[in-house]
Amino acid sequence: MIRKEDIIKKLKTCYDPEIPIDLWNLGLIYNIEIKESNIKILMTLTTPGCSMINSIAQDVKNKIEKIKSVKEVQVDVTFDPPWSPEMITDEGKNKLGFNASKDNKEEKENWE
Repeated sequence: MIRKEDIIKKLKTCYDPEIPIDLWNLGLIYNIEIKESNIKILMTLTTPGCSMINSIAQDVKNKIEKIKSVKEVQVDVTFDPPWSPEMITDEGKNKLGFNASKDNKEEKENWE
């Protein structure tokens, strides 16, 4: 049986070449559909003009195909709705340094 958690684990090994955060935590994965041994991924990119669209989609496909019991993977790319930074997960924001802790904030405010 294919578990969504296993797919997400693989998606966390796929990266946007311009941002050092995986596609899952960037919020680029819109939907994961599992039907028996077939997987369908609906995703987006940070910008519609990305020249790496085919390469990124192929990377997702190749990595998901490595999951035991997966027979077929379809990756569709959409730009509706358009991606925005608000879609980044909390884990992704932490990796990018966007979530300063309360203690860290107080340290910055009281640095003198």
